[in-house]
Amino acid sequence: MAKTPLTVAGAEMLRAELHRLKTVERPNTIAAIAEARSHGDLSENAEYDAAKERQGFIEGRIAEVEAKLGNAQIIDPSLLETDGRCVFGATVELEEAGGGQAVTYQIVGDDEADIKKGKISISSPIARALIGKYAGDAVQVQTPGGIREYEILDVRYK
Repeated sequence: MAKTPLTVAGAEMLRAELHRLKTVERPNTIAAIAEARSHGDLSENAEYDAAKERQGFIEGRIAEVEAKLGNAQIIDPSLLETDGRCVFGATVELEEAGGGQAVTYQIVGDDEADIKKGKISISSPIARALIGKYAGDAVQVQTPGGIREYEILDVRYK
């Protein structure tokens, strides 16, 4: 299976979620199942059915997070020889051509992407256009609204 790029922070976030699922969520659900089971007839016990469904969701999520971590290629851009290039994990400050508003994005893995937090997926059109470019370069990005042009103001590696 192909390795999936993940930032150090993204890997820590997944590890924390896995720990919470295994140490908090799983035991709580097991206790809820035991409590519902003590109420008697399981065939008409909605609490039992809900707890079993929750258990299935938690076990599925645990398996999913473990698989993601198992297939992860954790990349720390500060350890790479980048010479100022945009690479996975870099934080890039852009300005839309024509004096537009400046925006800052971090290029992250698909699972970490959150535009509200300024994190864009490596597979997004803007990230693909930025990879390999330097501060001062202009990039053109094909968007649903047409081609947009940006200037790279700064490239940082946290």
